[in-house]
Amino acid sequence: MKIALAFLLLASAACAQTRDEVVTTMKKAATFFRTKCASHGGYVYYVAPDFSWRLGEGKATADQIFVQPPGTPAVGLAYLRAFEATGDIFYLDAAREAAEALVYGQLTTGGWMQTIDFAPKGGRVGKYRNGKGGSWDNSSFDDGISQGALRLLMHADRALKFQHREIHESAEFGRKAMLGAQFAHGGIPQTWTGPVAAAKPVKASYPDAEVRVKNYWDMPTLNDDIALFFADAMLDGWEIYKDERCRAALVKLGDFLILAQMPEPQPGWAQQYDLEMHPMWARKFEPPAMTSRESMTAIEILQRVNKITGDKKYLEPIPRALAWLKRSLLPDGCLSRYYELKTNKPIYMTEDYKLTYDDKNLAQHYGWKIDSRIAELEKPTIAAKPDVQKILRELDAEGRWVSTFTEGMRLVGNPKFKPGQQFIASEVFNKNLEALSEYVAKPAR
Repeated sequence: MKIALAFLLLASAACAQTRDEVVTTMKKAATFFRTKCASHGGYVYYVAPDFSWRLGEGKATADQIFVQPPGTPAVGLAYLRAFEATGDIFYLDAAREAAEALVYGQLTTGGWMQTIDFAPKGGRVGKYRNGKGGSWDNSSFDDGISQGALRLLMHADRALKFQHREIHESAEFGRKAMLGAQFAHGGIPQTWTGPVAAAKPVKASYPDAEVRVKNYWDMPTLNDDIALFFADAMLDGWEIYKDERCRAALVKLGDFLILAQMPEPQPGWAQQYDLEMHPMWARKFEPPAMTSRESMTAIEILQRVNKITGDKKYLEPIPRALAWLKRSLLPDGCLSRYYELKTNKPIYMTEDYKLTYDDKNLAQHYGWKIDSRIAELEKPTIAAKPDVQKILRELDAEGRWVSTFTEGMRLVGNPKFKPGQQFIASEVFNKNLEALSEYVAKPAR
């Protein structure tokens, strides 16, 4: 009995020591990142270890920050998770600075563009609400830009007890603008500058001919997880403010996905639709086709809508969609990004942007094959626990998690790194800080 008690005491002491080490490591890493990698309170995707360059999607000046994840909003949310786990006001201050940077760059249309430029005559200045910007006023849902910004503002607003006037007003203005950008049938466009076009709730169908629209960004889209990011923002708006409009918007999105599901033989979803609910062209490498990534995202959203409404109609489309995804698997177990309408043949695009059935010599800036998440969607699994000790070991003496580029590594923004090149990545910082925060937040055993 005494031996067992002694063992438990030793284990408890070791656990406490590890937790203390984790808290110390978190603070060291966050202090470096906040003081060395931030600009005007915001962040880019990659920073040189010697700070000789900063990158988002392309080079960034010292006065430019990026809104698209894993940039400023994602970093700010990681700080907030650290604050929740530790109670250390340092992290709340860091998150507040990131939120204030987003307040500065909010467009008059209520959303955000990919970058915020603090230089009055900088090359990426938008038409900011603060009156200090230029003329570009296209708010963007693409890649979760506006959704991510709004989420940080809402979470920061709550953490600051709704007492920071500028952050609170920006969150209110952004939420109203985002709700106004939703089509009547529940879909959302890629960008908005004002009221969206009229859209009737008609069922998706195969077009008789290829559909091309000049301003494809004004049409309903699911591309690049836009709808999932929108759903996350609406869920936050409902949970943080009990804003019934946000709950209604999420339900409308679920209704849109039911409409947008294609009929047999391909009961999945397309990347983008025209107002008649036909799959259509977007960019020159985004053809009208069935898409596996967006179909898996649609399933995930429908599951969430069912969870908050209890309405089984949102689950009804899922078995057919999963069956289609299963019969569309490639021999290696992956999924093609695109499947030809009706024939369901995997289609790709060459370097010179010609459609092909051959998966060799493809354009390198786009992901043509993706991992299947079918098993996860059928039966959600518990994510693997991060290796906390590995994260601790990889932090260097300066407080940096330094990454090294290797051949075949796919990175956000497609930076032109050479094998062996080192960089500091916001994505790595966010992931590691969140993992350590989760460890600290769990009750000590």
